[in-house]
Amino acid sequence: MPGQVLLTLVVLLLCSNMPLFAASSTEPLAPGYSNLGYSLPVPGDYQLPPVFTAADGEVVNSDGSTLRLHELFGERYVLLSFMYSSCSDVNGCPLTAYVFYQLKRAMADDPVLAKNLRLVSLSFDPLHDTPEMMKLYANNFGDSGPDGQWQFATTDSEQQLTPILQAYSQGVQRKLAIDSTAGTDFFHVLRVFLIDPQRQVRNIYSVSFLHTDLILADLKTLLLEEQNATPPPLKQEAATAAELVGPGDRKDGYATTDYRTRSLALQNRRGQATDLISFARNPPQGLPELTMPPGLVLSRENIALGRKLFFDRRLSLNDTISCAMCHVPEQGFANNELATAVGIEGRSVRRNAPTLYNVGFATRLFHDGREDQLAQQVWAPLLAKNEMGNPSIGHVINKLKKLPDYQNRFENAFAGESPGMQNIGNALAAYQLTLNAADSPFDHWHFGKDESAVAPQVKRGFELFSGKAGCSNCHLLDTTHALFSDYLMHNTGIGYASSAVNNQATQKVQLAPGVFVEVDTALIKKVGEPTMADVGLYEITENPADRWKFKTPTLRNVALSAPYMHDGSVPTLREVVEFYNRGGIKNELLDPLLQPLGLNAAEIEALVAFL
Repeated sequence: MPGQVLLTLVVLLLCSNMPLFAASSTEPLAPGYSNLGYSLPVPGDYQLPPVFTAADGEVVNSDGSTLRLHELFGERYVLLSFMYSSCSDVNGCPLTAYVFYQLKRAMADDPVLAKNLRLVSLSFDPLHDTPEMMKLYANNFGDSGPDGQWQFATTDSEQQLTPILQAYSQGVQRKLAIDSTAGTDFFHVLRVFLIDPQRQVRNIYSVSFLHTDLILADLKTLLLEEQNATPPPLKQEAATAAELVGPGDRKDGYATTDYRTRSLALQNRRGQATDLISFARNPPQGLPELTMPPGLVLSRENIALGRKLFFDRRLSLNDTISCAMCHVPEQGFANNELATAVGIEGRSVRRNAPTLYNVGFATRLFHDGREDQLAQQVWAPLLAKNEMGNPSIGHVINKLKKLPDYQNRFENAFAGESPGMQNIGNALAAYQLTLNAADSPFDHWHFGKDESAVAPQVKRGFELFSGKAGCSNCHLLDTTHALFSDYLMHNTGIGYASSAVNNQATQKVQLAPGVFVEVDTALIKKVGEPTMADVGLYEITENPADRWKFKTPTLRNVALSAPYMHDGSVPTLREVVEFYNRGGIKNELLDPLLQPLGLNAAEIEALVAFL
């Protein structure tokens, strides 16, 4: 009969205490069938941040009643597995049933666990796994009725099942059935989802990690987190750059073996929500008045929506990469520990992730200056195969329309409009227009005339910046504000040098902070794609005179946005100053503004102090 295979396997596993079954199987058993070979961390000593929101859908329980999947969850922590009755893979559905049964036995001895946990097994074979079959399962494991600790469910059809599977990224491929009564066999990857009462997935267990002891430790950690939680006074919807960064956030020194991160912890973001719309409309001292992009009117709704999109990993093809993973708030909305960005599936990006501070004032966007509007710019990383990897604009739009937590958010932010190319871009642009950084000690001194705001060495550094070093020729200041960029394109020689043919026999490769090895160049070529030459603006204009030109970056919060240059090839501010002190890298198209500066050691020190 359908389902007998799985039931028989599980009964053997439970009744034989493992040795009999292990001896009869040629397949190595998963860790979940035996004792862990290592010590678990103490519950509460680690965190399980939300992965994504657990999807809902229409299901049928073992009594034949139609209900929503979230109703089946109740108000408990839930372990959700996808299974089918004719599964014969010992490390597939039988493993899940074995672990779930061990958890059910643990609930019998632990009232707190019994009160807070529910097990849910949902079939992805609705044709053969009828409600009657699910009831047979429930009876065999001692659970039946709507209040049972272990719920078995199916769906009326594959049409109802498919969106649920897609929402949980549960891939399933159908094999050919052996006969009409044995059910269908499937290829599937075992995934079990730990879901909290707020419908957030907190962990996903695969074959290698599906173990009773691991799950119990995770549950105790979440219960302790719940007990110790102190909610903020107001719902947190946004935080400004001023709240997110500080002296402890600097991540320079990554090239040294004693590197230690000093990034602000996520819990420091908690607190009263900042009025971001006021922060955008009334920029802090040192910034000019913001000119609104065409067709965009700022509102609290579209800023909040843009912020949600900015941090949402589901905007990438495989739900793994968000905008904030390359533009990290605690790292100056840049990425301190990667010279060049990394996209989905570890795909390399050839350029450094630039800071987003004051990006609303930029007249050119991207290192090669190819865009001039934030609402248009956002689509390049969304569609780039080596960044967020989406196949088309329509794919992104349709995905957002199906996500329940975006329901009515676009309509509320954009006068009844559903998600579309323009308003997705406008929402992300609205949030980025609030990322304003100024009101620094420099601003208090230079524009506010507070002589005590900065040290004498900083004043000497600014004198060099505006005079002998000539930095202000490209990193402009006005009489009332300073964006520290002309937003023009210049050839410093960095692009020219990186485009040159590398004939060295070995190359230095960094394995860890401060740990380098020399690797045979021929070996590197065997295991990796060759680095594509980056000729900058020329790729946009195809004008030979534009080769190796890149946009002047802003210097606001420059200490937070290491490494430097368009390719992240210069790790520290001191090395940047030394590079310009040498006059850049000579080539036929080198910008005439670049000349050797003749700065001595003390002057370099002062200029770095100012920066």
